Amino acid sequence: MNGDREKKRHSRSPHSRRRMGASSSVDSQSASSSDFQSDDEYAWIPWFCSLKGNEFFCEVDEAYAQDSFNLTGLNTQVPYYDYALDMILDIEPSDVLSDDQQELIENDAETLFGLIHARYILTNRGLHLMLEKYRQAQFGRCSRVLCKGQPTLPCGLSDTTNEESVKLYCPKCEELYSVRSSRHEHIDGAYFGTTFPHLFFLTFPELKTPKTRDCYIPRVFAFRVNKNAYKKSLEYKKKQQDKSKKGSKS
Repeated sequence: MNGDREKKRHSRSPHSRRRMGASSSVDSQSASSSDFQSDDEYAWIPWFCSLKGNEFFCEVDEAYAQDSFNLTGLNTQVPYYDYALDMILDIEPSDVLSDDQQELIENDAETLFGLIHARYILTNRGLHLMLEKYRQAQFGRCSRVLCKGQPTLPCGLSDTTNEESVKLYCPKCEELYSVRSSRHEHIDGAYFGTTFPHLFFLTFPELKTPKTRDCYIPRVFAFRVNKNAYKKSLEYKKKQQDKSKKGSKS
């Protein structure tokens, strides 16, 4: 599989490939005949990023994925690396593959693309593509009430795959939250990495809102609850329970 990668489109329709982090197959009822385009018109990368559940991903430039320097070390993380990369770049395999092999390669292509994506969004071009998504709040908004709908960014808790799913980072409270939609909850956090949101705001500092000092204050009948109130209430309750036990014994 090494050598020049001649541009040939896969004969297998991209709509038959499985979506990363969501269901194992694309619902055939969700695509009409008008949705299908020829492989020459609809390459693997834009097809993959257009799938429902993959809205967090931006389209990686083919030129970036073709540069072996950008992919250094990824071949050790993906078993069918060469085949998977060819699939991403729409290069038809020269070997005859079984259905089982094809399925493994499709899975590896999704994994490899995710790892490439994590690197690409740290480049100037990738950051600007994610900027457009952020401005449109495509990653969602902070679920914390006091952040008042602050747009969030995807973030990983680890740069290693199969450890944590993607989370959402809020620049206003500087906390991480689980994604709201079930179609995003299985996306691997390593496909965005631990660096991205913080490099994003270093690149676009004008978008970083000051960390909010607003916090919810518990009140009872309009009076603020003292920080020691719960401790004292627990101590009082234990004393009452002890008295009750002593009284039942006597």
